[in-house]
Formats: sequence, C-alpha cells, structure tokens
Amino acid sequence: MSMSTCSLPSPSTPCAGNMTCDGPLGNGSRFAASLNNVSFQTPSVDILDAYYGSVRGVYEADFPDKPPFFFNFTDDNVPKERWFTKRGTKVKVLGYGAVVEVVFQDTAILGAETHPMHLHGFAFYVVGRGFGNFDMHKDPGTYNLIDPPYQNTVSVPKAGWAAVRFRATNPGVWFMHCHFDRHQVWGMDTVFIVKDGKTPEAKMMRRPAGMPRC
Repeated sequence: MSMSTCSLPSPSTPCAGNMTCDGPLGNGSRFAASLNNVSFQTPSVDILDAYYGSVRGVYEADFPDKPPFFFNFTDDNVPKERWFTKRGTKVKVLGYGAVVEVVFQDTAILGAETHPMHLHGFAFYVVGRGFGNFDMHKDPGTYNLIDPPYQNTVSVPKAGWAAVRFRATNPGVWFMHCHFDRHQVWGMDTVFIVKDGKTPEAKMMRRPAGMPRC
C-alpha cells in the first residue's frame, strides 16, 4: 500500500469561548497544522482501547491517502483559500504485513521549515529526499533501494520532501507525529492501526487483567 502525506501548517477554525488565538488572519482564527489537510484531534477515549474494545465514535478509519488537492506546495504565495484545514480524529488502518510508503511534503504556507517526523512502533527506510514538490512520476526513480538509512525519525527538508517505507508487522495502535511540540499540538499527527496477523506471534498481546489504567 502506498500513502502520500502532505504537511500543511495553516490556520483553521475560529476559536471558541475564552481561548487565546494567534491566527494570522484575525477574526478569531487560530494556528493549526495538518497531514493531508486533517488537523488531528486527540479523543477523550484511548484509541487503543477503542479499537480492541470495538468502541464506536472515538475515531474515523478514513484518513486520506492523498491531499484533497494538489498545488505548488513550495510557492511563497500560496492562496489563502489553501490555508484552512479540517479537524478530525482520522486514522489509517493497515493489514498485517502491508508494505507502506509515506511521502512527507513541506509547504510554504506561513513559511517553509523542516519537520522531524517520528513514527512509534516501527523503524523505516528513508528511501528518498529532495527539494521542491515531490513528483510521483519522476522522483521514485531516484530512490535509494540498495542501502537506505534505517531510522524512526526523518527530517523533512525545508521546502522539500522525504519518502519512507516500512512493513506493518507490529500489530497495535501507533502514533505518527512531528517532533516539534507546537506542530504536534496543532494537529500534525495521525495514528496507524495495524491489524493482527493470523499466527499467535503476529497478534498483539492483551494487557494483563490487573494492569493499572493510565
């Protein structure tokens, strides 16, 4: 399975109540960040418990594989209508053993910058990196498939992109996020749910009955 992910730091929905806002557009706008135009909202119920307990309404299993629209992400004059994001708790569900490719693309919205993207539960191969907009037809031809770095955090270049690959052989619920605290809090994160495999060693162990809850 291949998934293209676009980092879009942008202002989102108006603030409510007495919240303090720093949005650049005024009128109560607030800063946000996103992946594929979704600003992740942490639910009040643990996603791990919700998944294994079949609790409905905690998350949506339809995180988009691609951005809703493509444009010149690294242009210094991105139109303001491209700034806004949608809030939601959308996750990506993966079958056990699926091969996943994620392409992180920086944008120039509110200023381009590097992003240290981290994935819990896995290490991945950094197969490609470049500047400007990722070209899905040309850039994969430049991938390093011989001896790519193996790590759990990749630095996405300023006004550039980075491509990583991993095999989903660690069942569970795994957080992926930018390591800049403000970007993580603003919503530049999501969750991978990796389904159990068929054999006992390919299934997630249930927590002990007496294990204290967080």
